[in-house]
Amino acid sequence: ITLRFAKQNLETWNFIKNGEKKIETRAATIKYQGIKAGDVAVLSCGGKKFQKNIKKVTHFKTLNSLFKTYNQNIIHPGIGTVENMTKQYYSFPGYKEKIKEFGILAFELQ
Repeated sequence: ITLRFAKQNLETWNFIKNGEKKIETRAATIKYQGIKAGDVAVLSCGGKKFQKNIKKVTHFKTLNSLFKTYNQNIIHPGIGTVENMTKQYYSFPGYKEKIKEFGILAFELQ
């Protein structure tokens, strides 16, 4: 599976590459529902790529349930508060609606 990052999200991509970010999340749309533990993810940003193994996949119905399981700072290092993390998610076009409809997937990366 390929997880693409827009150029403006290079910092997030680098956090994953450097091992600081252990959890990657995506709205649980049909595109991502087939990802499972043991899959290899290709993380791509601006033509650069690297691979990470997916150790565990968890589906959450809401952001609040995600944050009860995972601290927001391992999802996005330095983000600070849950409120900041929620604002970040909702800043992506259509993401609030996608999360409401499909929930959110958390991928634990090795």
